[in-house]
Amino acid sequence: MPVLQIESVTKRFGSLVANDDISLTLDKGEVLALLGENGAGKTTLMNILFGHYVADSGNITVNGTLLPPGATDAAISAGVGMVHQHFTLADNLTVLENIILGTEPLTAWRSDTASAKARLKELADEFGLFVDPDIMVSELSVGERQRVEILKVLYRDAQILILDEPTAVLTPQEVDQLLKILQAMVEKGLSIIFISHKLHEILEISDRVNILRRGKMVGAIATKDADRDILAEMMVGHKVSRPKVEHLQHGDTVVELVNINVAGERGHKALLDNVNLKVHAREIVGLAGVAGNGQSALGRLLSGLESPESGDMLFQGSKVKRFSAKDFVEIGIGRIPEDRNRSGVVGDMTIWENFISENIRKPPFWQGGFWINFQACRDFASNLIKRYDVRCKTMEMPAKQLSGGNMQKLILARALQNNPKFILANQPVRGLDEGAIAAVHERLLEAKSSGAGILLVSEDLDELLGLADKIIVIYHGQISHPISAQNVTARDIGLMMAGDLGHAEIINNNRVEATS
Repeated sequence: MPVLQIESVTKRFGSLVANDDISLTLDKGEVLALLGENGAGKTTLMNILFGHYVADSGNITVNGTLLPPGATDAAISAGVGMVHQHFTLADNLTVLENIILGTEPLTAWRSDTASAKARLKELADEFGLFVDPDIMVSELSVGERQRVEILKVLYRDAQILILDEPTAVLTPQEVDQLLKILQAMVEKGLSIIFISHKLHEILEISDRVNILRRGKMVGAIATKDADRDILAEMMVGHKVSRPKVEHLQHGDTVVELVNINVAGERGHKALLDNVNLKVHAREIVGLAGVAGNGQSALGRLLSGLESPESGDMLFQGSKVKRFSAKDFVEIGIGRIPEDRNRSGVVGDMTIWENFISENIRKPPFWQGGFWINFQACRDFASNLIKRYDVRCKTMEMPAKQLSGGNMQKLILARALQNNPKFILANQPVRGLDEGAIAAVHERLLEAKSSGAGILLVSEDLDELLGLADKIIVIYHGQISHPISAQNVTARDIGLMMAGDLGHAEIINNNRVEATS
């Protein structure tokens, strides 16, 4: 008997059918990968399983027992645990306090920390999830935080683990360690639902793959019978190939940072520490690093949202004197922000309003200095929707209703339509499916061929190695020397992401010796 059975689950949000008559099973000691385009319904289905949403129809049984709809406590009691992509830990509490939070009765005089520590040690020894129970969560690395999230689930005796994009912010070494931990769990009888867009990880860890497309279950395949091309085609419904990268002769320096420092909050380290960086025309520089090491500060600086404490930024050889988003757009800087939902679009504004938001005071949209030409705005948006294949019911719908991939296409179209000389592409394909990734990459390579310089900030090393001409690594606000992408491996980048920035000089010196 399956440990989990989802039968004919349907969920609607107004006229949108997020899950359409979906059924699947999960066996004991099995890893089932759930794959699909953005907006395919994967997270909705898992939220129904975990009790966050109530299905309009259908049933879910765990070990033969019917789960009551919309009851998270019932799902947890039945042995279902969910580790979200964005961690839900309290930074101002210790590891132990985070793990036992909510597990003890409110009437208890005090926490039984001795028993909790003993239980935690058992779990750590059993699955290799070692972390100091007394350390504050704020002091943990990203990989350690994820271990705490998994320990929280195991502490509640979960037998079914839902992992939503579990490797999105990990170094290659941390990914390897996580996959080994998951394999140990499976060998001890736990069952896992693994949601990821990284096809190589799915092929490595899973036993079966179920594919969702536009809310429907469109296929299933044993992992041993699959490869990347098969999975990508099943996911989007047609063959998918990422664009071919051509390394061009780069041009003049477009953006240069000279000894840039950005201060942290009082009592904290600098967000950017004496950063020097050059990006040339017809060049993509890839920036790798574990989240929280200064990427966000660098992104704000290069978007005009933050000025440096000291140091200079030069654009096409001229010193930048005013740091504002408006000024940066006007001089020819295109911005793809890190968080498309919070910073990329105004969710309650219509799609066409978001398209023209950076050009609203320019002709033909702004006429006579007094009024907006709404027809010109809509014509402009309609053209970009067609050119960039932004799939929407109507341009009058709020931008927040777009799927992640289509929202990213909107942002990309808005950033590129002015033919910028420099493009900050900050996590441009985070959480996107293979089809959307290929579309975004193709547009960036077209911009590069047209003469733009691009800084590609990404936590996906496959993306950096496949797209960039040079790679740099950021760690605690410091940036390594640039390395040719053709001379570096994922392991090399992983070492630098863990703090060994000097490894870049070793690679460059070895290259010089090999060519001399």
